[in-house]
Amino acid sequence: QVQLVESGGGLVQAGGSLRLSCAASGMIFSINAMGWYRQAPGKQRELVAAITNAGRTNYTDSVKGRFTISRDNAKNTVYLQMNSLKPEDTAVYYCNAVVGLQIGVRRDYWGQGTQVTVSS
Repeated sequence: QVQLVESGGGLVQAGGSLRLSCAASGMIFSINAMGWYRQAPGKQRELVAAITNAGRTNYTDSVKGRFTISRDNAKNTVYLQMNSLKPEDTAVYYCNAVVGLQIGVRRDYWGQGTQVTVSS
């Protein structure tokens, strides 16, 4: 019922910037929270940043001060502005949304992932 489509991944040099976007579509009553996860080869998938419907944000320690998550509620879109990128940021980034399908019913959805590669 709900689809998440990511965009904005690519190849950048260390110290550069990249902005990821994720648009949710489908039978959406509300989006309670959206976030970005990432997974590098041989590593566990980890939460990078999340934002609730109230605007509260949460970041993993390694990206604090460098990444900023934001939302455009009218477009059901979440963004991740990534600055001062490091090679260790290289991973597949996945969009996640906690979607309210109706009052009292919510479900998690995932995007297909977008590759971010940071060269040194």
